[in-house]
Amino acid sequence: MNQDLAISAAGLVKRFGARRVVDGVDIAVPRGMIYGVLGPNGAGKTTTLRMLLGIIEPDAGSRTLLGRAIPREASDFVGYLPEERGLYPAMKAREAIAFMGALRGLDWREGRRRADTLLESAGLAHAADQKIRKLSKGMAQLVQLLGSVVHQPELLVLDEPFSGLDPVNQERLEALILAERDRGATVLFSTHIMGHAERLCDRLAIIAGGKRRFEGTVAQARGTLPAQVHYTPRVALDGIDRLLPADARHQEGEWVFTLPETGMEALLMPLISAGHGIAALSVERPRLHDAFVRIVGSEGVETAQ
Repeated sequence: MNQDLAISAAGLVKRFGARRVVDGVDIAVPRGMIYGVLGPNGAGKTTTLRMLLGIIEPDAGSRTLLGRAIPREASDFVGYLPEERGLYPAMKAREAIAFMGALRGLDWREGRRRADTLLESAGLAHAADQKIRKLSKGMAQLVQLLGSVVHQPELLVLDEPFSGLDPVNQERLEALILAERDRGATVLFSTHIMGHAERLCDRLAIIAGGKRRFEGTVAQARGTLPAQVHYTPRVALDGIDRLLPADARHQEGEWVFTLPETGMEALLMPLISAGHGIAALSVERPRLHDAFVRIVGSEGVETAQ
């Protein structure tokens, strides 16, 4: 058993009827990291998280949660924001957060004190005495998230936490996730929105069709695609295409092509010698979205952002 891992899983399988929703997924989440589980809608992300937490049992495979073979034994040390949000609408925000902490063994008075601190840090101090039914959807979602961290868990699991949030609340959520990581917690979250994963994740897994297609850092995922060169000549003379790589394409006054393995120096000298010169030159690394599309194929294009 690897004590450096907050979560480990090998060969997880889950069937619903004849369909394998999760098909042999391996996951290893180091302690103290932000780890993303990425995939298109219907990829099996939520089912995987629920198996890791012990909410549902796998049909095959094994997993450990905070070093425990029975995940529910670690529940007091875990914060969980499910995909299906839900709070008691008649509760005030402060009490809702304290109540969620009490379910994990936190003293009620301490929970209310921590709730005020968390609400203030999230920019929601004005909502402490407001009932959940009076809050906007985004504010209520943040309150539920604060309730999942009020007991200062070792592990925070968030299922599509950015869904339905406006840009302001998305920024607040990103800040909270980073603060939890800085506190020493491990954060595992699922998403199909690439921007959040690119900014936050120390490591990530990409799941599509119930299978894990990639595991590693954001840089390693982006490294599955070559960099693209954007070159604008100072003087557009005839024959320039013969000096550029075979995949070079002309668009809007510039040439775009894959960065040669030999680098740019051997390419630029002939261009300069032939009188084309350089008006603009840049090398663009692929985005995580581009790597994601390549890894999952066409099935993920429409549902990943």
